[in-house]
Amino acid sequence: MKVLGPSDTGKGILVEWDAGFVSPTEERNAQVIRESYGQLEHSKPFVFYAVLQKYGVPNRNGRVYPERILKREAENYKKAIEKGLSISELNHPESSLIDLERVSHLITDVWWEGNVLMGKIKLLTTPGFHERGIVSSPGDIAANLMRQGVTMGVSSRGVGSLAKKGEQNEVQDDFELICFDLVSSPSTPGAYLFLNKDDRSQYDENLEEERNMKLSNPISGGSNNKSLDLMKRLSDYLGY
Repeated sequence: MKVLGPSDTGKGILVEWDAGFVSPTEERNAQVIRESYGQLEHSKPFVFYAVLQKYGVPNRNGRVYPERILKREAENYKKAIEKGLSISELNHPESSLIDLERVSHLITDVWWEGNVLMGKIKLLTTPGFHERGIVSSPGDIAANLMRQGVTMGVSSRGVGSLAKKGEQNEVQDDFELICFDLVSSPSTPGAYLFLNKDDRSQYDENLEEERNMKLSNPISGGSNNKSLDLMKRLSDYLGY
């Protein structure tokens, strides 16, 4: 089964990648969240929050997830969470299967805030990373990238069909959600990892404004404020 690109229709693997340009807001630099130094203990996992998906909102791939379909799949995903099956990978593979050797995190909870599907994420880091900074697993890689200032986002992966509706491709009723992978540039607006549950508004994005900025300044590619902010937050979080 092939991976469907942003302009493709029909049935295939739906991965929300290739976001390209992102435009963080300035207020994101206003506050640095300081976490307990005790989080370095390997018995205390790295926990983050993130926007996982949104219904009724076009993403950067020109796709729209209808409310009924996304809510149905979120309910199904809760069953996977209860069984400890809600694992996901670092980066999207071109496959509908989850490769255990690439698993980087576990989704431990999902809930709705309006049309936004929120999630709680635990990075599957190793004791060696916490105690000595040794990177030996995909979860360690994700944590270390974020500590170095790399912006980390979340992107869904599923199987289903797309049909043209106006200027967007609408996800069809046969869609089956697989997981939520970690990526560098999510297609869903504002789908980034953050430490404080109340920080979601700081990561909101306006795609219309973003498109206008890209048209007026196609070379710049946007600001790196989000990366700088995450670097500050995670330096305090990890105590490095």
